[in-house]
Amino acid sequence: MKAVCWHGAKDVRVETVPDPKILNPRDAIVKITSTAICGSDLHIYDGFIPSMISGDILGHEFMGEIVELGSGIQNKHLKVGDRVRCSVHHSCGNCFFAIAICVALR
Repeated sequence: MKAVCWHGAKDVRVETVPDPKILNPRDAIVKITSTAICGSDLHIYDGFIPSMISGDILGHEFMGEIVELGSGIQNKHLKVGDRVRCSVHHSCGNCFFAIAICVALR
């Protein structure tokens, strides 16, 4: 698959990277259909995030389709084929409040 990878301040490249895998039972794989940059991307681009390692994949606000769910996802509101939007906010994926953060777009 193609991804935008960070290699240092003001050095981002579109590269071919391995397809994602479920690593944690609560992971989900989403096929991205729409995305945009946000203000925090500018901090990363400028090199102000000290934890970044060359080759890290960028992107945290997007819309897409769920293609695989880990075995630990108990949220009855999410299923393969759902269109979802994901924002910068992270959540547990199980409680009522998490459903409001990662919304299925039926």
